[in-house]
Amino acid sequence: MIDTLELDLVRSRLAGLERPPGPADIAAAMRAEGMIVTDDVLMQTIESLRRNSVGAGKLEPLLRQPDVTDVLVNGPDQVYVDRGFGLELTGVRFSSDADVRRLAQRLASMVGRRLDDASPYVDARLPDGTRVHAILSSLADPGTCLSLRVPARRNFSLEEMVTAGSITAGAAQLLRRMVHGRLAFLISGGTGSGKTALVLPEEWNVRSCR
Repeated sequence: MIDTLELDLVRSRLAGLERPPGPADIAAAMRAEGMIVTDDVLMQTIESLRRNSVGAGKLEPLLRQPDVTDVLVNGPDQVYVDRGFGLELTGVRFSSDADVRRLAQRLASMVGRRLDDASPYVDARLPDGTRVHAILSSLADPGTCLSLRVPARRNFSLEEMVTAGSITAGAAQLLRRMVHGRLAFLISGGTGSGKTALVLPEEWNVRSCR
């Protein structure tokens, strides 16, 4: 049975792939660390990596709350959420900066990204669409910082945005005319302002670039 230290060594090697690892990659990483690779041990290692690479640990309950758009960690003692009305300090705490660092490295390794002292920051998108930004305590104060942006749980039609007052009827009509005229345009806005929440009708045949 592979132990925690060996699992960390394998994970560190896999992080350098810059892509999600497959069974052959995991077996090669194990051999590179001098481990004996059998079918049973490889399957156990794959399962251990999966179990330790899914979810965001103690941040998971925050991410599952339906009104939370962002979870921010500023060191072990400051965990905030944003529900659309500004940052709120939560009661979640980490035992140490090393605990935050391990979580950040685990999230980065889910998409084959490296996060260590030689490469102390990372921007990535997890398989479920969550955007991760992390920077280690070697560059950040008060400690390792982690930002998780939850993907939008629903999208809004142009008509819904007019009804909600997010855009005026005149601006909506202008947007329709621009699209039908196949004019180039750019949607911009601050963080969390809803740039990706607007769904244009399929018949408009709009191409996006992110």
